[in-house]
Amino acid sequence: MKLLHVDASAKREWSNSRALSRHFIDLLRQQVPALDVDYLDVAADANPPAHVSEAFTVATYTPAAQRTPAMKQTLEASDALCKRVLEADAFVFAMPMYNFSMPSVFKAFIDNIVRTDLTYKVGADGSYQGQLAPEKVLFLTTRGADLRPGSPMAGMDALTPALRAAFAFLGVPSPTFVDAQPLTFSAVQEREAALVRAKAELAALAQRWAA
Repeated sequence: MKLLHVDASAKREWSNSRALSRHFIDLLRQQVPALDVDYLDVAADANPPAHVSEAFTVATYTPAAQRTPAMKQTLEASDALCKRVLEADAFVFAMPMYNFSMPSVFKAFIDNIVRTDLTYKVGADGSYQGQLAPEKVLFLTTRGADLRPGSPMAGMDALTPALRAAFAFLGVPSPTFVDAQPLTFSAVQEREAALVRAKAELAALAQRWAA
């Protein structure tokens, strides 16, 4: 199994999403010793995914055969990210919720991997066909507040639908979400319980993936 593990938290040793994603990878390695992990830290790498620019947009929508050397250079980093995504059999995307949605660096990552004729194609009938089809996709998120269904703030979760929409377009209709919440705006006991719940879900998921 080749797994692409992406971290997106601005924090380092204090990051719950990083700690939980490492925990999950460790659990999975125990059951799949041959696990091949391709690790990408979009928040800490020297060259994080670039935000969309005019040059990027023009190059993306220019047919490949007509791209100038400058256009090809503009798309080099995006091409490399698409290659890594298309080569993976499984995904672990770990991130905190920032102001009810995803970190901007992860949005930039998405913008770099949603590419015509690479990660999605347009059929003769005009339909869109996502080129990612892994069965094992985990979104591991951490949230400061409690946004679970039934909570007063449940309607403010803009992260889950955004992730579902982007990756469904790319061919991932049923990802798994493990959301650790609440972790900041709560009592210590609630934070501890949130992490216990998340770790239990991750342990069960590791078993399913290994099977």
